[in-house]
Amino acid sequence: MPTRPSARAQVPPFQVMTVLDEVERMRAAGRDVVSLCAGEPSGGAPAAVHERAAELHGDRAALGYSPALGITPLREAIAGHYRRWYGLEVAADDVAVTTGSSGAFVLAFLAAFSPGDRVGLTRPGYPAYRNTLAALGCEVVEIAVGPTTGFQPTPALLEAAGPLAGLVLASPANPTGSMTSRAELTALATWCAEHGTLLVSDEIYHGLAYAPEDAPGTCAWEIDRDNAVVVSSFSKYWGMTGWRLGWALLPPALRGSVDALAGNLALCPPVPAQHAALAAFEERSYDEAQQRLAALAAAREVALDGARRLGWGPVAPADGAFYLYAGVPLGEHPDSVSWCRALLAQQGVALVPGVDFDAVDGVAFVRLSFAAGADAVAEAFRRIEAFQG
Repeated sequence: MPTRPSARAQVPPFQVMTVLDEVERMRAAGRDVVSLCAGEPSGGAPAAVHERAAELHGDRAALGYSPALGITPLREAIAGHYRRWYGLEVAADDVAVTTGSSGAFVLAFLAAFSPGDRVGLTRPGYPAYRNTLAALGCEVVEIAVGPTTGFQPTPALLEAAGPLAGLVLASPANPTGSMTSRAELTALATWCAEHGTLLVSDEIYHGLAYAPEDAPGTCAWEIDRDNAVVVSSFSKYWGMTGWRLGWALLPPALRGSVDALAGNLALCPPVPAQHAALAAFEERSYDEAQQRLAALAAAREVALDGARRLGWGPVAPADGAFYLYAGVPLGEHPDSVSWCRALLAQQGVALVPGVDFDAVDGVAFVRLSFAAGADAVAEAFRRIEAFQG
């Protein structure tokens, strides 16, 4: 019998990465491409993080394995971050440092859910949640959300979904940028606690909120730390995507299992990145991140104005993160995949088709990342206007 992949491996590719591959090929061939597809802040890590990394390598520091859940100084620094931003008392033992937030999700899903468990996700939503849970044998329950609910779930929608072992909730969300208010998150967390549903709160875009009253976002542990896993990352607010470092806040019942799984799956998170990431919590690093937020706010306004001018709609709130998710006039194109391919080929603008985030209703939607900056977004909309005619 020929070797073949397992049934659990039959998940679709992440379209963002497919589009990025095409962008790289076009640029190698000499094409001028404006890429607004990746969820990657321009500018990279704060200067203090780079300086610390250079010191580590310059000193030829011994960088062997760390404990499976991360070095103690970094876990303590993350706990201090929660005191700073939310006034939350978090202990170092509550924190598990992981290989990106992706590693945190895999560990949390493995520790909390068994094959066959029903886990709720919003649609549209980040496809890796769905695909990872499916590969682990869970039953993914998609909860359709849209303009009438602010692109976030409600207790009524959860009730209609039937029994759930878990709910994955993102605020700010990818691809919509939508956020839950404190009252809305409280209602959802209360529903989860009353129904024996573990809340997995994706908070990797915290700090990237555009209304002062929304910043930095509400942490699920402000409401219920016994029935929630909080996942966050250095990738978005601090721009440290390639450093592959994230973390989870774990209720006591899951800590032993996550520790054991982490040691078996990856031994430990990247050790040089852990030591360098301590500098992310310096005052100047927070200042640098806030300056980047101001630049993102300017790019967001350009994107929203462009969407209005070209008649896009409906448009998701874009209250946080750095995405614009909107319906587009397809014209002669049958779906957003065809529309995005034509836009890239004809005008050299790379967006992501909405079907990556919503296989049902995403056929006429696209996601645009304005993390590339206001100038890139403005140029992209000039080309899109020519494309739309």
